[in-house]
Amino acid sequence: MEGMRPGGGPPAGGQGSGSGSGSGSFPSLFPPGLHGIYGECRRLYPDQPNPLQVTAILKYWLGGPDPLDYVSMYRNLGNQALNVPEHWHYVSFGLSDLYGDNRVHEFTGTDGPSGFGFELTFRLKRETGESAPPTWPAELMQGLARYVFQSENTFCSGDHVSWHSPLDNSESRIQHMLLTEDPQMQPVQTPFGVVTFLQIVGVCTEELHAAQQWNGQGILELLRTVPVAGGPWLITDMRRGETIFEIDPHLQQERVDKGIETDGSNLSGVSAKCAWDDLSRPPEDDEDSRSICIGTQPRRLSGKDTEQIRETLRRGLEINSKPVLPPINAQRQNGLNHDRAPSRKDSLESESSAAIIPHELIRTRQLESVHLKFNQESGALIPLCLRGRLLHGRHFTYKSITGDTAITFVSTGVEGAFATEEHPYAAHGPWLQILLTEEFVERMLEDLEDLNSPEEFKLPKEYSWPEKKLKVSILPDAVFDNPLH
Repeated sequence: MEGMRPGGGPPAGGQGSGSGSGSGSFPSLFPPGLHGIYGECRRLYPDQPNPLQVTAILKYWLGGPDPLDYVSMYRNLGNQALNVPEHWHYVSFGLSDLYGDNRVHEFTGTDGPSGFGFELTFRLKRETGESAPPTWPAELMQGLARYVFQSENTFCSGDHVSWHSPLDNSESRIQHMLLTEDPQMQPVQTPFGVVTFLQIVGVCTEELHAAQQWNGQGILELLRTVPVAGGPWLITDMRRGETIFEIDPHLQQERVDKGIETDGSNLSGVSAKCAWDDLSRPPEDDEDSRSICIGTQPRRLSGKDTEQIRETLRRGLEINSKPVLPPINAQRQNGLNHDRAPSRKDSLESESSAAIIPHELIRTRQLESVHLKFNQESGALIPLCLRGRLLHGRHFTYKSITGDTAITFVSTGVEGAFATEEHPYAAHGPWLQILLTEEFVERMLEDLEDLNSPEEFKLPKEYSWPEKKLKVSILPDAVFDNPLH
């Protein structure tokens, strides 16, 4: 539950974090992490020392549901010279370490990130005659913060968020989000680490799909060139009724399609409704099959398997000259990814993934024939997986949201995979890898062309390549909600 009140910024005269008159009692009233972010806000808005704030009445560290202690709301006059309209500017407090006493975030030193290392911002176009900022963006930010705290998976510039609902619960076409660096707020060094500011940018479904097929940064650059779609400061207008591709049809063909062809896609994996079956052995042989049950106990991905799948989803693998899947026996670095804070776990790592079956007791198996199953939303991404990833020598992973199943497609250019051209289907526990040659990918793209027109789709739908011993089914969501499937 939240309340709105005038901001509790530092009082007049409290401009320093530990110096100047009257600063002796200041830190106890305004913790250093909080004060550091306030300082950056004061730099931008010196005439608004006490902005309106949405505040969590019961703080997260006291058992409340909202991770953000505060969301401050400022009135930004824009920049007429740059064609930037007046708007409301929202800034979160709580994803970074505000207190430094381990009440929310583990203190890991001053050199690394503070808490999760970032705070969220949002710029909403001010409507004519609007005298106070709407408060719904604060709840949107709380929703994103809950995801970060629950999954411990951080955001980066260029990331996209599939929301599938108007951000303000209206009839707006703005139903998803991209993330980028805030154009005005600079990184802040606090006693608990560095804080950067990531801005939420509202986008239409067509723009989200373009970001998935190409990359988020590319679509953000296009949005910057269209004033009504965001302009240079990427301001969200919930009344925008047209996509950038409707405003300028040339953007799709000349920029996005060419970008996909040249760059491929930066999307290396998704959480999805998916499953797979080993068709090369009788279904009653459960001892060493894909079946997610062993007796009555669910088969779980081991910690090492989870680590490797996490690596396939790591942002930025596509920039390597030769994409690599890490060896399956690779040791963790402090149990975690080397480029993340030691206190943060991967978003794929469930509480139950601590290897019910020890990693060493699960052998890698070559399969003769497999059957892949996806819901419609996941199936619609297969062309992206093939065209935007595999044809560029990369890999793509589907991680089941209803179990520990995972499916990774790899191209012949990916090293470290346990699927090979000789044995293109290989499984390690519930994790399947499928190696597809460029020739077969091109054929699949032709056969799967109707996946690009989901409105004409009737479920269930089946595709089969008998000589490759591969079958793909697109099934209703309800099939995956059955835990025995």
